[in-house]
Amino acid sequence: MTDIHRELAETLFELERELRALALWDETPPTPEALASTQPFAVDTLELYQWLQFVFIPRLYRLVEHRMELPASCSVSPMAEEYFRPRPESGEAVIAVLERIDILVTSAP
Repeated sequence: MTDIHRELAETLFELERELRALALWDETPPTPEALASTQPFAVDTLELYQWLQFVFIPRLYRLVEHRMELPASCSVSPMAEEYFRPRPESGEAVIAVLERIDILVTSAP
């Protein structure tokens, strides 16, 4: 495993931990129809935390596990900023972790 893949795996684990700390982690996955959304972040069928849990994190873990090339760019933290703005819980820790993921993925060789 390359250093970037190792660091990304650790950061994804941290993202999961932060989502769980905010009670934004579901035990039951969304329906296959909800997961099949073609909208960015599946905004029409999922909450952002569900998209992170059931789409984003597993996809990136798959790339890490198979040492595959990472996407050329990643920009999830701005969406998280918008998502958490009206919410009662503070999403600062989640946003900070997503900013690190954005940088890791975008700066990967």
